[in-house]
Amino acid sequence: MTPNPPSGKRQSGNPATQSEINLTVKQQREQQKQQKLAEYQRQLAKRRRNKATWWIVGVTAAIVVIGVVVASVIFTPRPVSIARGDGDGAGITGVETFDHTANHVEGEVDYEQTPPAGGDHNAAWLNCGVYSEPVPNINAVHSLEHGAVWVAYDPAQVDQAEVDALKAQLPSTYTILAPYDDIDSPIVVSAWDAQLKVDSADDERIGEFLQAYWRNVNGPEPNATCAGAIDGPGKL
Repeated sequence: MTPNPPSGKRQSGNPATQSEINLTVKQQREQQKQQKLAEYQRQLAKRRRNKATWWIVGVTAAIVVIGVVVASVIFTPRPVSIARGDGDGAGITGVETFDHTANHVEGEVDYEQTPPAGGDHNAAWLNCGVYSEPVPNINAVHSLEHGAVWVAYDPAQVDQAEVDALKAQLPSTYTILAPYDDIDSPIVVSAWDAQLKVDSADDERIGEFLQAYWRNVNGPEPNATCAGAIDGPGKL
């Protein structure tokens, strides 16, 4: 016969269970308190890590945005700003001058220069800007009448780097930049009744020509607009 346990508290045969039973209520509460405190500290540390992570992400993103803005300011080409010319390019080596009529006509015109530097033209002018294809003579000449400068280049002789160099020199208005096939010089810069032929985009005479003839006051219609009419093919 199995002997009965002594009277009083019931004993567990499992030492771990018996140890837990033997804890006083105060000890159990203290243990629970410590467990809760430890859990709270873990959660607090996790929140701090998350907060630090998002702070680093936010600061990094802000630095990237600031960097992009600064880079755009530093590296974006500034618009070229020049004063209206006086129409006198006599001091520029190589400039040819002409005397043209300025009638509005229908159909094509047989111009004296290639590209033309004035003459009779279509009633609709060409909107100034950059073109990737040749533009109609009869409309571009009308833009010259309004004070525009037309920069034509032979795509067989001028590469994209030089085209970009030409573009960088031009004001954002009252200029036309477009290819022109089979001309006798790599680059031809024209204004009304004036023309300059150069071999490369870094020729300083291009800037001198612009200073003299861009929106010059001696053209037939010096205050007329260079927008709001027609686009040629390949307008960029």
